[in-house]
Amino acid sequence: MQFSKFGQKFTQDSAILQLMDDLGNALNSDQPINMLGGGNPASIPKLNEVYQEILQDIIEQYDALESIANYSTPQGDAKFIQTLVEFFNRHYDWKLTADNIVLTNGSQNAFFYLFNLFAGQFADGTNKSILLPLAPEYVGYADVHIDGVHFVGVKPIIRSATHEGCEGFFKYQIDFEALENLEELKNGTIGAICCSRPTNPTGNVLTDDEMQRLAQIAKRYQVPLIVDNAYGMPFPNVIYPKTTLSWNPDTVLCFSLSKVGLPGARTGIIVANPQIVQAISNMNAIVNLSPVRFGAAVATPLFANDRIKELSDTVIQPFYHGQATLAIWLLQKEFANFPVKIHKPEGAIFLWVWFEDLPISTTKLYEILKEQGTLIIPSEHFFVGVDTKDYPHATQCIRLSIAQDDQTLKDGIATIGRVVRELYATQ
Repeated sequence: MQFSKFGQKFTQDSAILQLMDDLGNALNSDQPINMLGGGNPASIPKLNEVYQEILQDIIEQYDALESIANYSTPQGDAKFIQTLVEFFNRHYDWKLTADNIVLTNGSQNAFFYLFNLFAGQFADGTNKSILLPLAPEYVGYADVHIDGVHFVGVKPIIRSATHEGCEGFFKYQIDFEALENLEELKNGTIGAICCSRPTNPTGNVLTDDEMQRLAQIAKRYQVPLIVDNAYGMPFPNVIYPKTTLSWNPDTVLCFSLSKVGLPGARTGIIVANPQIVQAISNMNAIVNLSPVRFGAAVATPLFANDRIKELSDTVIQPFYHGQATLAIWLLQKEFANFPVKIHKPEGAIFLWVWFEDLPISTTKLYEILKEQGTLIIPSEHFFVGVDTKDYPHATQCIRLSIAQDDQTLKDGIATIGRVVRELYATQ
């Protein structure tokens, strides 16, 4: 059977395919698996109780069931969009209208649209790329482009850091000197700038100053600044430093219902200027007819009365903060006196661990750990748009999910500790 170039592109092996396959296989395995590699959010009982109540209400309300049974417009469920407009204006006074919001079938769907809108081949023959100002970045970005190489990544500045008074941490910062000297910016082949905040995989949070500088650069070169806010404020608010969430017509903010505990609902939210909203709506019509309405039906009452914000502040954020604290303690216990550092935990649902001078790549470490019933994600896949040939740091880190129960964290980190200590001992 022969596939088109498009077919060949999207049927080849990819990092995100490996991640999702391993996640699915582990969940269906008869053997116990320490699932520290997936991106699935935690199952938090207090959240589940709320969603159970809402689902029961939907069942009892004929009108709600009728709305789920019908298509929305390609822009998405109108009631939910209006509720979001009121929610954001209430908390941020952005003066949004319904023309500023479009829904997608999850964030992955949103970034497929956005990256192919702003990168690739243009009518004048120019090929443009997406600038990722701080590598490492989300692995799911890497393979969404239809053709060409769509990403330019910038290696980070690595600073030593402390966390709650303790040593053994580091933090990535944007290398603005390298960024502003990129030839791709100067010659007009950057179509948009994109960052996640907090960052998947590292839990790094770009400061307000860094965000302001990125916005200024985007404005100077007349490209949009796309901000992946899947873990950020105001929902699910898995973000610990004090930060400001800003929006203007030159910014594209992307949100998700996944990390508030509804990943299966596949609901992404884009806040942008009307031209971008209309473009995404048109793409929705061709690719999906319309976005799924189930997530909107569940979420609308939570946004209407601000309960989503209360749950984010009092349930979701404290849960992940507690899991991060436990995981850090376990890692420090396993790797005392070893050259192992943790990225300063500032948000998201992961820890990023650096095994300095590890004698093998973390891709090989991944295979060893998988054989022993523990899944992690190796770092190579996250340096999207970066030439890692002579950059050993890119092969020395792993992403750990902290969205698991305490026993899984203990067992998984103990396995990692035993394997990695043995590897260091062979040097």
